[in-house]
Amino acid sequence: MSRRPGSRRSPRRGPGRARGASGQSTVELALVLPVVVLLVLLVVEVAAIGHDQLLVTNAAREAARAVAVSPAADAPRRAAAAGGGLDPTRLRVQVSGRGEPGSYAETQVRYSHRVELPLVRGHVPDLELEATVTMRVES
Repeated sequence: MSRRPGSRRSPRRGPGRARGASGQSTVELALVLPVVVLLVLLVVEVAAIGHDQLLVTNAAREAARAVAVSPAADAPRRAAAAGGGLDPTRLRVQVSGRGEPGSYAETQVRYSHRVELPLVRGHVPDLELEATVTMRVES
């Protein structure tokens, strides 16, 4: 193997590595990893909000059904709380328009969703989720 006079050989560093680049990927990971973790936590929180919205909608249906079949004043609240999965202390039920059988009653359920993201938990106000259902009064 002959070399030309005056040509330099670079030391072996591996394919595609330049001088001083050995710690570059570690620094890039250290810079990008917190952002990726925050995005994953954000996706999880959005999924939790969507889940709670589905539970609020179900609680509103349960409360509207209770209004439709029972004249008791506390029936919608009990039905919404028993709908499952929601904290009853953060649940508010409002009924309007309950009249004679054949009329329509509107039931509105509101739920205060507490944001559970670490580092943000105490700084972001609770999110208000709501659902309204109208059902015909049966009895």
